[in-house]
Amino acid sequence: MNLVNGVESDAISVHDRGLMYGDGVFRTFTLRGGKPLLWWRQYAKLAADCKALRIACPAAGVFERDLAAIAARFPDCVVKIVVTRGGGERGYAIPVAASPVRVVSASPLPDYPQLHYDRGVRAHLCRIGLASQPALAGIKHLNRLENVLARSEWSDPGIAEGLLRDADGNVICGTMSNVFLVRGGELVTPDLARCGVAGVQRELVIELARSNNIPVRIASVSIGELLCADELFLVNSVIGVWQITALDRKTWIAGPMTAQIRRWIEHAQDR
Repeated sequence: MNLVNGVESDAISVHDRGLMYGDGVFRTFTLRGGKPLLWWRQYAKLAADCKALRIACPAAGVFERDLAAIAARFPDCVVKIVVTRGGGERGYAIPVAASPVRVVSASPLPDYPQLHYDRGVRAHLCRIGLASQPALAGIKHLNRLENVLARSEWSDPGIAEGLLRDADGNVICGTMSNVFLVRGGELVTPDLARCGVAGVQRELVIELARSNNIPVRIASVSIGELLCADELFLVNSVIGVWQITALDRKTWIAGPMTAQIRRWIEHAQDR
């Protein structure tokens, strides 16, 4: 099911700047029992990303009507919200009277193996790197070609995710996730000041850890530091938490911190 400006449709204009230039933002999350999980966090991030690109973000209530329409037919699904700047003439200049277009779509919940949660996942260290652009860092904008090319590096179904590095070789994120490492009881997540997407689940993990007196450090993470971690895990709003137990030739055993973070997130989503 796809809603374009609240109307069921699969079409947008060929002049839409989201199509022409990737001029827009998006969010992906789940509906469970008709309830959008962590909705206010998702909307706050959507609105912040729109503001950063100077796109007028529709009000929360507008999206809530769309979500209610989807929930009536698909109470358990993955929802993707896209906001583009709307249509415009040819050229990069931002239209003076741009009218944003919103797309809200539903997809089936992915059937990830339970072993991903019970025993962890295998990851791949991607060859392609992320370009540095502080003006876009952290924003979930529609230009995701780096992720597309990185994901094309493997076809092995045994690999669940790929890790991306910046131009300096520091680990930034997964192709579809944020990454955390645990070392000596401290939680560390990469600094996203120059590239990468700052996801809602990343924000939640940081808050949950700090509220439970677990020190959190946001910093550059080299490959060496990553490989020396006691635990390594991935988060996003659809997968939840996956521990990495194999990265190329390096292996880890399932650890207690990852399991605790998963329990805290599940509790936070149920509230």
